[in-house]
Amino acid sequence: VLVAGGVVVAKFLSSALDYYCNVDEIGVKDGCDEGRNIRIQGTVEQGSVETESAATSFILTFNGVSMPVVLGSTPTGLFQECIPVVVTGKVLPAADGSRYFAGEEVIVKHDNEYDAENEDRLDDANAEAAACSQKG
Repeated sequence: VLVAGGVVVAKFLSSALDYYCNVDEIGVKDGCDEGRNIRIQGTVEQGSVETESAATSFILTFNGVSMPVVLGSTPTGLFQECIPVVVTGKVLPAADGSRYFAGEEVIVKHDNEYDAENEDRLDDANAEAAACSQKG
């Protein structure tokens, strides 16, 4: 009984963890799998933000790889194009066979929470944002 309880707790904890993944690591890096709760980092692609009703969609890009994101709310604060963000949620299959990220929360790079949790990723994120800002 104790072993069974330990297995249940271990499975719960592993499924509850939010792994940090860059867009280019989805489906490649261990823990960055479809259907798993993750935090995905990328830069909001210029011209990609669309808001309809209570949902917002946009494209996140990192290291030349893009992922469409559908957020069930309107992001607040400093959210805009060409900035690094972290989005919590899951990668899910789309009806056309592609994949998209079903987002629950957006953390903008300029938030203290983002800086504290992503210190090792800031240089790459800043480079992606600078490249995005120069397009146009």
